[in-house]
Amino acid sequence: MTYTPVVNEQRFLMRHIVRIDELAAHDSFAAASPDVVDAILEGAGAFAAGEFAPLNRIGDTVGAKWTADGVRMPEGFHAAYQAYVDGGWGSLAAAPEHGGQGLPFALATAVLEDLGTANMGFSLIMMLTPGAVEALTTHGSEDQQATWLPKLVTGEWNGTMNLTEPQAGSDVGALRTTATPAGDGSWRIKGTKIFITFGDHDLTDNIVHLVLARTPDAPAGTRGISLFLVPKIRLDGAQNDVRCVSIEHKMGIHASPTCALSYGDNDDCHGWLIGPENAGMRAMFTMMNNARLNVGLQGVSVAERATQQAVAYARERVQSARAGAPTRDPVAIIEHPDVRRMLLRMKALTMGARALIYYAAGQADRAHLGDEAAQARLDLVTPLAKAYGTDVGVEVASLGVQVHGGMGFIEETGAAQHYRDARIAPIYEGTNGIQAADLVGRKLELAGGEALAALLRDIRGEAGDETQLMALADAVELVTARLGAASVDDRLSGSYPLLTMLSVLVCGWLLARQARAAAGEADMDVDFLAIKHAAARFYLDRIVPEAIGLADGATAGAEGLYAIDAGAFAA
Repeated sequence: MTYTPVVNEQRFLMRHIVRIDELAAHDSFAAASPDVVDAILEGAGAFAAGEFAPLNRIGDTVGAKWTADGVRMPEGFHAAYQAYVDGGWGSLAAAPEHGGQGLPFALATAVLEDLGTANMGFSLIMMLTPGAVEALTTHGSEDQQATWLPKLVTGEWNGTMNLTEPQAGSDVGALRTTATPAGDGSWRIKGTKIFITFGDHDLTDNIVHLVLARTPDAPAGTRGISLFLVPKIRLDGAQNDVRCVSIEHKMGIHASPTCALSYGDNDDCHGWLIGPENAGMRAMFTMMNNARLNVGLQGVSVAERATQQAVAYARERVQSARAGAPTRDPVAIIEHPDVRRMLLRMKALTMGARALIYYAAGQADRAHLGDEAAQARLDLVTPLAKAYGTDVGVEVASLGVQVHGGMGFIEETGAAQHYRDARIAPIYEGTNGIQAADLVGRKLELAGGEALAALLRDIRGEAGDETQLMALADAVELVTARLGAASVDDRLSGSYPLLTMLSVLVCGWLLARQARAAAGEADMDVDFLAIKHAAARFYLDRIVPEAIGLADGATAGAEGLYAIDAGAFAA
């Protein structure tokens, strides 16, 4: 399984989707000059291909191992992770006052894409730490920032997110972990957390857990949750009272230890409050929204890897003559129409989802500069990025198996790993159904609906003669209006189709923009420009009409869903 960095694609998106030259015009991002951007894109791709990609298979077949002394990572991972730290790859977007390089988040997004494409399971240790940095930067005290951020920024320590408990999955308000004041400014944490990504390992000498817990006499539900910083190793060098009691045996991402953590078995787990008491959900959402963009990016990463492998196999695998050809000589399967359909769909979906994630990252950078409209746009597209990006990852990985035929179902080819790895992404960091509920329940009403209206105006202003794109914009507007006037059940029953419609609309808009830009890029690689045009055309002509077709289902209402009792499902 080879991996080729997509530097030309990333460079193109930085110019035409992120519009990084606009960001570099601000003092905060002045370091993002064209030569620096190019050097980072080239260097990150080479690093990922050279250090992370060779470990992808061993990560899947050997994986992380639980021991009584802690989780152990496979051979080669320690050196690769140290090279990541030494190269400064984790510090790109962090603030200079905390040891970061002060570069745009969009540029760090491209680096994380490379790492995830090369080795998705391994890259999960890099996925959550930036969110922990952002949460501490936004909500932590000056002392906490000075103490913990420098090594989190470099990656010498990694950060984790601790929400889920055995009895409280998506219902975070049902958590039971407690925090009791110790009288010295610290708290004693007691409880169990599950599904903690890289909750334990031997790659760093400390792990910084961000843990949601309930303080004494706190209000019920999410209003009574606080956020605590709980290190694996305390600053005095003592082992904190937190231990990994097991790791999950998963369908995929075997290189990422998914841990069950027990806090305070000996009543000596020290934690420190981040932000005000009972304001933990607001602080955690800072981390979670960062993570949701990065999870959407995982979908893009695995889709890219699956697509590259499928294209290579289709070019090499010779089977059957092409229908209607003048001879009966067998040809590479890439010459058969249905294989072409699958490969172009893989390319188009991957390019579209990547453009969506990079666009969101560019909006995050503008929001960082104080642009309120960009913040509203980011809030609106974040559930799209997470849900659609991960749906694309699963679909493209599945198509990759299909292109391989029977060989795709054989583990040795590696196509199955991409599908197994991708399948978790629509589930964690808020299932995609939760993203859809968030869209219709909160995000469409941002600024009284102006956030969506502004987005639709921008799309229509650029759509030109793309009639299908205009039709989809009209359909989104109509469905949104109908769901806005519907009951809660009806709104939620149509939320997922609407999320898909809006996601496809944004991706189609951004791909159409790229196709126009490509027409003026005569000095670029001919094959790159050709696939750019072909993929955009495929998306606009085939995938956009599919999304228009979701409108009737989105407004069908919930009555049919409840026409039977729950017991009838088992009939």
